[in-house]
Parts: sequence; structure tokens; C-alpha cells
Amino acid sequence: MYCWVVYLHSKKQLFIINLNKMKLNIFLLSILLTATLAAQKKEKKVFKGQLDSIQKLDEIIISTNVIFGNKYVAKHRTGSAYYLSPKELQKFGFTDINRALRTVPGVTMYEEDGFGLRPNISLRGTSPERSSKITLMEDGVLIAPAPYSASSAYYFPTIARMEAVEVLKGSSQVQYGPFTTGGAINMISTQIPTEFGGQVRASYGSFNSSQLHAKIGGGNNTFGYMVEYLNYGSDGFKTLPSGKNTGFNKNDVVAKFKVNLFPNATVKQSLEFKFQYADEDGNETYLGLSEEDFNANPFARYASSNNDNMTTDHTQYMITHHLDLSKNFRITTTGYQNNFARNWYKLNDITFNGDKQSIANVLEDPNAFSNHFNIVNGSVNSSADAIGVKANNRAYYSQGIQTKLDYHWYQGDAFHDIEVGLRYHYDEEDRFQWVDKYSISDSGILDITTNGVPGTDANRVSSAKAIASYITYRLKYNNWTFTPGVRYENIILERDDFGKNDVTRTGVDLASRKNSVDVFIPGMGANYKFNNDFSLFGGVHKGFSPPGNQEDEKPEESINYELGTRFNLGKLKGEFVGFYNDYSNLLGSDLAATGGTGSLDQFNAGEVKVNGIEVLLNYNLAKKGTEFSLPISFGYTFTNTEFLNSFGSSDSLWGTVTAGDELPYIPKHQLNAAFSLEHSKFEFNLNARYNGEFRTLAGSGTIPNNEKVASNFIVDLSGKYYVTKQLNLTANVINLLDNTYAVSRVPAGLRPGHPFGIYGGMEFRF
Repeated sequence: MYCWVVYLHSKKQLFIINLNKMKLNIFLLSILLTATLAAQKKEKKVFKGQLDSIQKLDEIIISTNVIFGNKYVAKHRTGSAYYLSPKELQKFGFTDINRALRTVPGVTMYEEDGFGLRPNISLRGTSPERSSKITLMEDGVLIAPAPYSASSAYYFPTIARMEAVEVLKGSSQVQYGPFTTGGAINMISTQIPTEFGGQVRASYGSFNSSQLHAKIGGGNNTFGYMVEYLNYGSDGFKTLPSGKNTGFNKNDVVAKFKVNLFPNATVKQSLEFKFQYADEDGNETYLGLSEEDFNANPFARYASSNNDNMTTDHTQYMITHHLDLSKNFRITTTGYQNNFARNWYKLNDITFNGDKQSIANVLEDPNAFSNHFNIVNGSVNSSADAIGVKANNRAYYSQGIQTKLDYHWYQGDAFHDIEVGLRYHYDEEDRFQWVDKYSISDSGILDITTNGVPGTDANRVSSAKAIASYITYRLKYNNWTFTPGVRYENIILERDDFGKNDVTRTGVDLASRKNSVDVFIPGMGANYKFNNDFSLFGGVHKGFSPPGNQEDEKPEESINYELGTRFNLGKLKGEFVGFYNDYSNLLGSDLAATGGTGSLDQFNAGEVKVNGIEVLLNYNLAKKGTEFSLPISFGYTFTNTEFLNSFGSSDSLWGTVTAGDELPYIPKHQLNAAFSLEHSKFEFNLNARYNGEFRTLAGSGTIPNNEKVASNFIVDLSGKYYVTKQLNLTANVINLLDNTYAVSRVPAGLRPGHPFGIYGGMEFRF
């Protein structure tokens, strides 16, 4: 969409004129420009070109379901921010959140399944496992299954149905908790259109992978709607001895309805309802490969994981009330409820001659546990009950109500904005798990030998109640912008463990525990704009992550600093940021996803420092007036981590830590380069990513081979041909160079990244 923005200083009003909708030609546009210049001159205000005329864009009240809503506002925040626009997401038709986010500096992640189903995302060095240390949102609402009591992201929204993604780091993130150390990611789902229209997108390719995405919607001054369906699946790129597929199938349904309650009233009000449903059925496992077997065939799976399967079911309900008391004052209130149920039925442990070992232990040292390993790979006839397959059956519930008041005004040359937010939230995780026992034959056939009783492995409910509030103030005066703010969190965390012998939950063996925390989280950001081409920004804020439900356990806390610049040098645009996170108390979590027991108990890792730099450069090689556009971009992230004290842990991701050790699963170096050739009839996009080596256990010096995931260089390619204005043909290549690479050593053994894959499809709009 192209628009002209006019700001009349005397009236303190911003006018946005949609040129596309008006279908203005060059003649009408020149008239509009002349009128604008005249209006500016009449008000004795010098017009400095189009860029100055849009300087007030970030001063309009933005919808509560977005953080900043466009690239312009993201670039003018006092903290580091990045907006992945609809155009950027559509270039590759991303279905993997890992690939979508790899263009964003400061974001690190390690893959697990090759499709991005359950990502492990870190922002500025936070612990990446299951993205549990960052604030995840969809349309401004917390989206992790139980954000406070069990924040691990076993559910993650499907990126293929998102219109945009916002990544916020730095001092101005105190609005978005409870996790404020690294930052927040907000995914913006398909918005209700203002005119009738729709889209159908379909693709098919390697590994019997397919996608069908359809949406339709429309609206007028009183009513709007949008309905969307997405199916995405694959047979998977790994192979089992039985020939069973190792893939998945996912469905998403979204419906939105909006009513403007009093269209002709001075005070504008609207109600918007959102319903979302998603399910997944996937033959995914926690079991990886030994070093020797990975080198021989990285895409093989052991026979003992043949029955591993993940089923999920997710629903979301949201109702949002917008109240525009005036052009300067809006109150937005949202009530929400998320329900998530999952059963990950997967290989958990191996028993040989009465010696029971976790699969993480067996794969970590298959020579020391050779008899156990022979059972894992199905090369022996095992005894009965040698294999434990756990039904990780859990139900999550999350609900709350949040309101946001935004008021801004002008006073002379100063612009003021006050934002106040309040949220009441409740969530819980209900574990009702069991273990089935199997034997395996030397032909790799599993036979069940003992049926487990539901509730006899884990039988507990963890919950959290939280009241969160914040207030931020933004002052723009001349070239300065200041954004002080403070957040308050009051959290009560509880756990009721009914025990393995009380599956009916009578309470006879009930063990309860409780923890609570009150915390103020201040932050301050500033920006100085020297001119339209150069600005400096920086800030300091408190980092916070909630503790667990163990009594008197302390939260994770840090003091975080950043200093950066944004600049335009001709056609070169860029951003350079340095950051420093000073942890006084880093927390680790006992997750099965990192080779632990899965208790979710947290442990104190003490003082840690994380620092680094983020670089982003954009340049268009094409000359003005040509029919081609040749944008290129380059991103680089350097992250340095160091434990400042020594401690021991049983968690496989941490191990025994000595002062001076580096954090695991955080690469020092990441580079991303993108190149596009764009024309009115076609486009080609190439994205290249270098991910540096990283440790899989805390340590220092040269990384031992058995504690390392080697660096990799991956290139993706996409293309589109515009047959008509409504019809596009698409093609995608993942891992163009067909590099074979490992992505992690957790949960249990080495795991491969996505191999070469090619996909073709079409997009039709109406």
C-alpha cells in the first residue's frame, strides 16, 4: 500500500491518504503535493520533503494486538526492534519459524525436528530451550501453553498463517512481560480486511510435503469478518526400519468477526472476536543418533522409536473491546482463553539387567552403555519391559483479561504519550502421565509387555496467578525522545502433587508447595536524532524471569544495557547495536527436551554476563528508474557468554560449571545475507545463513568433539512468476547446497537439519 501522510502542525492532526484506494494518477498526485506544500507554507512551517512529513506516524495510537505495527515505527523506537513485514514473510512462504527469524540480528536458535514445530529460540543469549525465557505472543496475548507455571513452548503458532512478526529487544520491552531479559516476539495473525477478498495458496514437494492455505474476508463501516484454514504436513526426511513415515500433519482454523457498535457516534466503539483451533499428529521422537551412526546415515532413526507419536489440540478465544474516547485517547480491553492438550508418546528409558538408564544417558556414551544401546538400535532380542515408552500426557489452561489505556497530547513543540496497562492472568499445567513397557526383537519389532496405568508416572497440577501492570511515558522534544517506564508483577506459583498411588486424586498423598514473588521492573530508553539520516539510541532496564513453584526460590534477574545507532548513507541503511546483560541470578530448568528428567524444577546458575553486537545493513543495487529492484541485506550477531561462578547440576544441558565457562547452545557468530531480484513479472530471492559452532555443555577453550555442534552454512532459494495480478506461480528450495549438518545433541543424541528439498506451488488472490 502506498500512502501520503500530511501533518498539520496548528491542528495537531495527522492525515493518511491511501493512494491505492483512491487510484490517483500522477496528475492528481502532483495536485496533492502542491496542496500539501501550500498548507505547510500557510502555517509557516518549512516542508522538508516526504520523510519529514511522516515523522508523526509513530504518534498515532497503535492497535493493542501489535507492538509497533510497521517498519517505520520499529526503526524509531528507543530500543532495538525488528518488524518482519508481510512482504518479507511472503518471499519464501515460510512454514518454519526458525528460517523466518534468522534474518533478525540478536536472535539465536537451535533446531530440533527440521520443520520448526517446537522451536528453541534465544534473544540476546537467554537460555534457548523450548523458547521458555522469552515472552511469546500472538496478537498481543501470551501464547505459550502456561506462560507463568510451565513456559516451555510445546505449542507454537504456525508461522505460515501469520501476516507479520515483531521482535522487541532492549529497554522499552517492560510493557511486555513476564520475561523481560531478552525480549518479546509477537506474531500478528491475518487481519480482517476492509474490502471483500481472499487468497488460496498451495504447494507440494519433497518428502511428500504439502501445504494448503485459504482465507476469505470482507468488511464495511459496521461489520467485518475473516475465515482462514491451513493444512501443512510432510512424511518427514528421516527413515525408520519399519518404513513408517516420520512426518506430521497440522491443521489450523481461524475466524474473526468485528462489529463497530455505534458507527455514527462521536465516541467510537468496536468489538472483535477471534477463534482459533489447531491440531497436530506427528511421528516425532526425542531419540537422536550416536556419533558413529550419524556420520554413517544422519537421517536414520532407531527401531526403538517406532511408536513415538505427538498429538496436540489447541484452541484460543479472544474478545477485544476498543473504546476511542477521542482522537488522542483509546482504551482497549481483551479477554482471552487458551486451551492446549498434548500427549507425546515417546521412548524414555532402557532397562538392562535391572539397570534403568535414560535415553539421554545411553546416547551420550553408547560404549559405556553398550547393552542398553543394542536395545535402542534393535540389534538384540531384549527381555520383557526393557523399553519404557512414556505417555507425556498433559493439559494446559491459560486465561486472563488485559486492558491498555493510551493517551497522548501536544504541548508546544513537545509530544507526550502515556500508556498504562493492567493484566490479570491464570494458567496451569496438569500432568497425568504413565509409562508402557515394551520388548524389542533383533528384527526391530516392538511388543508391548506391560500396559501402564494413567497417572502412575506424573500426577500433579502446577498453576500460577499473576497480576501485571505497567506505565510508560514517552516524551518527544526537538530531536530527543525519552521513554521511561516501570512494570510490576505479582505472581503466586503453586503445585499440588497427588502422587503415583492416587490416580483418582482423592488427596490422600497430596504434597503441595507454593512460591510467590513481587517485583518492579524499571526501564529507561532514549533516542537522539541528529538528522533524518543518523540517530543514536540506548537504554537500561531490569531483566526478569519468574521463578518456579519451589518455596523461596528466587527469580532470574539481570541489569541489561544497550547502545546503538541507525543510519542512512545514500542507499545504504543500517543499524549497529551493542548490548550487555549482567545476570545476578540466572535460572536453569530441568527439561526433558534438554536431556533432563522433565520435572521443570529450576536451579540457580548464579552470576553470568552476556554481551555482544548486532549489525544490520540494507542496500539496493539497482539504479533509480530501472525496471528491476536488487535489494540486499546483511546481518551479523556476535554473542559472548561467561559464567562468573562455579556450580554443579544434573541437567544435561549444563553439567558441572566452572567460573569462566561459556553457556551452551549459544553460538558466538551468526551471519545472514539475503539477495533479491524483483521485477513486475517475477522475483528471485536467495537467503544464506552461517551459524557458528556452539557448545552442548558449559565449558571453555577448544570445544571437544563430543560436546560440539559444528558450524553450518545453509542457502535457501525462492522464486515467483506473476502470471496475472491474481495468479502467481511459486518455487522454493530448502538447503540448496544439500549440506548435511547437525543441529543439536539434545534431547538424546545428534539430530540432523533439513536436507535438500524442492517445492512448487501457486497463489491465487481474488
